[in-house]
Amino acid sequence: MPPHRRSFPGDPKELYAARRWTRAMLDGHPRCEDAALIVTELGTNAVVHTASGNSDGAFHVALTVSPLAVVIEVIDSGTSETSPRVQRPTPDSTHGRGLGMVAALADRVRVQGSDPGRTITAELDAPLHRQEPTPQPACAEGLLP
Repeated sequence: MPPHRRSFPGDPKELYAARRWTRAMLDGHPRCEDAALIVTELGTNAVVHTASGNSDGAFHVALTVSPLAVVIEVIDSGTSETSPRVQRPTPDSTHGRGLGMVAALADRVRVQGSDPGRTITAELDAPLHRQEPTPQPACAEGLLP
């Protein structure tokens, strides 16, 4: 299926527009709110940590919807001094939780690219196709005396 694509100016005020657009594109999909939050977090990272947040910067979002999954791609303008990674912030840290939240919501996350620009891809499995953990019996070794 062809992706829905849109570019947003690198202004923090545009993050609301990106979230609203994502919701409109996925209206009625059971993973709509997860996708909207992921787009907001990845868009924030692009605006705050890359050249996408410059006065002439932009970030780009692609959403591909299939019966099996929603694939979200957020492309930034690069030139960040660091590569995106899940961090382990202290409880009093004011930053560093966004990519961890994305990783917790998504079934798979990939980071590709470098200084000229990065693409972060988050995949959300459709609910009927999510692989649930196998339940363990209550008397399994170590659970009950």
